[in-house]
Amino acid sequence: MEIWHAIVLGLTQGLTEFLPVSSSGHLVFLQKIFGIDGGLFVPIMLHLGTLVAVCVVFRKEIIALFKKPFKTLGFLILASVPAAVVGLLLDDKIEKVFYESSFAGILLAVLFCVTAAVLFATEKFVKRRDNILPLKMRTVLPMAFAQAVAILPGISRSGSTICAGTLAGGKSEDIASFSFLMSIPVILGSFIVSLGKGLYNGEIQQTFQSGGATFGWCVALGFIISALSGLFAIKVMLNAIKKANYKWFSLYLVVLAVVCIILHCVGCFH
Repeated sequence: MEIWHAIVLGLTQGLTEFLPVSSSGHLVFLQKIFGIDGGLFVPIMLHLGTLVAVCVVFRKEIIALFKKPFKTLGFLILASVPAAVVGLLLDDKIEKVFYESSFAGILLAVLFCVTAAVLFATEKFVKRRDNILPLKMRTVLPMAFAQAVAILPGISRSGSTICAGTLAGGKSEDIASFSFLMSIPVILGSFIVSLGKGLYNGEIQQTFQSGGATFGWCVALGFIISALSGLFAIKVMLNAIKKANYKWFSLYLVVLAVVCIILHCVGCFH
C-alpha cells in the first residue's frame, strides 16, 4: 500500500460513507483494482475516520441521546441489533466472498444496481406521499433491517436506511439525522470486533508485516482524509435529502455497475 493509495481510499471512504452509493462497495472496488491485500482492516480504519465526522456534525444530537426520556437512544439501540447479529454471523463469509473470490466484480455490479433501483423508487414515492411521520417504531424497524442488509458491499448503508425510513412514511429530516446516528454503533462495534479478532488470530500483525514500512502511516493518512472528506459529504447528503433528489446517485451507480462488469471481463480485478 502506497501513499497515493491511502489518499484515494481515504477520499473515497469519506465521500461515499454518507452519500447513498455504498462506501464499502467502493473500497472493495478500489482494493481489487489496486491489488491491496488489507482484508477488512483497511476499510474498518477508514470507516472509523468517518465516525469522527458524524460525531462532529451531530455532536448536539449525540449529547441529547443521554437526556430524558431517552426515546431516541432506545430506538438507536434497537436499530443496531439486526446489523450486529448479521455482522457477527456473516462477517468472515462476506470478507471471503468479496475480497478473495474471482467474481467480486459481478457481485458488486448487481448490488450497486439494487441500491440504484431503491434510490430511484424512493424519489418517485417521496414526491407523491401525503403523510409525514415523526420518528417511531414504524419507521425505525425498517431502517434497522435495511442497515443489516447493507453489510453487503454495494448496498449503501445511508441510502438503504434513509430510503427504508422514508418509504415507511418518516419525516425526511428526522430520518436523515437518525440514519447518521445509526452509523455510530455499527462502525464502532465493527472496529472493536475486527480489531480483537485480527489481533487474536494474528491477521493484523501479518497485514502490517506484508504491507511494508509505510503501511501504518498510510492507514493513518487514510483515516484523517476520510474524516475530513466525510464532513463535506454529510452536508451534501443533507441537502440532497431535503430535495429528495436521488436520481443522479442512481445513474452513477448504474454506470459504476457497468464499469465493474467490464473490468471483470477484461481481468482487471486482482
